Amino acid sequence: MYQANASRYETMHYNRCGQSGLKLPELSLGLWHNFGTYCDYENMKALCFTAFDNGITHFDLANNYGPEPGSAEANFGKIMKEELHAYRDEILVSTKAGYLMWDGPYGDWGSKKYLIASLDQSLKRMGLEYVDIFYHHRMDPETPLEETMETLAQIVRSGKALYVGISNYDGEHMKQAAAILKDLHCPYIINQNRYSIFDRTIEKNGLKQAACEEKKGIIAFSPLAQGTLTDRYLNGIPSDSRIATDGRFLKASQLTEEKLASIRALNEIAKQRGESLAQMALKWVLKDHVVTSVLIGASKTSQILDNLKVLQSADFTEEELRKIDEASL
Repeated sequence: MYQANASRYETMHYNRCGQSGLKLPELSLGLWHNFGTYCDYENMKALCFTAFDNGITHFDLANNYGPEPGSAEANFGKIMKEELHAYRDEILVSTKAGYLMWDGPYGDWGSKKYLIASLDQSLKRMGLEYVDIFYHHRMDPETPLEETMETLAQIVRSGKALYVGISNYDGEHMKQAAAILKDLHCPYIINQNRYSIFDRTIEKNGLKQAACEEKKGIIAFSPLAQGTLTDRYLNGIPSDSRIATDGRFLKASQLTEEKLASIRALNEIAKQRGESLAQMALKWVLKDHVVTSVLIGASKTSQILDNLKVLQSADFTEEELRKIDEASL
């Protein structure tokens, strides 16, 4: 039976999520990849143990993570039941609904029918009575925002989630959602969005500024831009890389000569800082203390350990930030 590292809280930084009482570790573990049906279960356990042993208390999922959809939740639920159940009160579990999960008109988007049914399924797969954070995964152009937000409030009242968040919203719709949830006295505390040196959409669509104004947290996913902000692609496409073995989210055509030149330039800046490119990229997302936590993904425990080095990373100088902008924009 797994026994957690007794010193697991000594080096991790924990940031308050907006004005809520909840603190998130500066690094959280995302289960988007490497926890599906065809992944090695022993490796999944090792990833979770390595994370928790180093103070990563937050595990982030969604209903459709896999493949197959739902398998990441099922595998994580098995790990919780067999190994981590004694630590449930030290662990934050989040899940989401909003993308296609099952056939028909009730398995997608943001209706009350879909969100409540999806969370019930998620809880059953994970063997949990509640999740700590439940997200609406994306904006729905057809369902009234009031219906979706009222559903989030109902979910909290039912005891199936402690807090709620929204994911992939822009600044305007985030403010509208925040106003509705405030009136409903619903503990909306966090926004989950893609953010990296290469993808600054939340700066352009107002989400980052809106989160500051509304005093809500941000958790960033894909901080390494699907692995391009690492040393993986400095000399071409490795045979065991995500591009070569999957290709669903990152395609070879995206690695243009211009992009490779940018990656190499950023790598040189990281070297001058005495860091890996991945460590610098993670530090950049956290640089101004607006982002509460960064979601890391990993296929190997060594990747988690390498990413944890960002906790000792030096702050950026203005000159370094200028060089990063020049190399990436």
